[in-house]
Amino acid sequence: MPLERLKRKMTKEVMWVYVLKLLKGRPMYAYELKNEIKKRFDWAPATITSYVVLYRLQSGGYVTTKWGDESTNPRRKYYYITEKGEKLLKDGEEFLKDVIKVLFKS
Repeated sequence: MPLERLKRKMTKEVMWVYVLKLLKGRPMYAYELKNEIKKRFDWAPATITSYVVLYRLQSGGYVTTKWGDESTNPRRKYYYITEKGEKLLKDGEEFLKDVIKVLFKS
């Protein structure tokens, strides 16, 4: 089961990287983020996991929220990446690139 554990570690346990990457492109609401992760990255997080990750990112100041247009039903809360979130994403991307480079160095 080592491969399954690696997959879990590189997806669910670092879901914040995927969320921030998507939010860098445009603001999204929680369910939309969950669906975009499946579409763009080919894995499906649990709905509750999406909300937990978003709550933690918001609590840490990495994302902020704004309610969408009142005329839509249901009214949606959109998530936006903050400057602090962009810095975290950049640092995370650099770390992952370094790991890959060292791991696959000839």
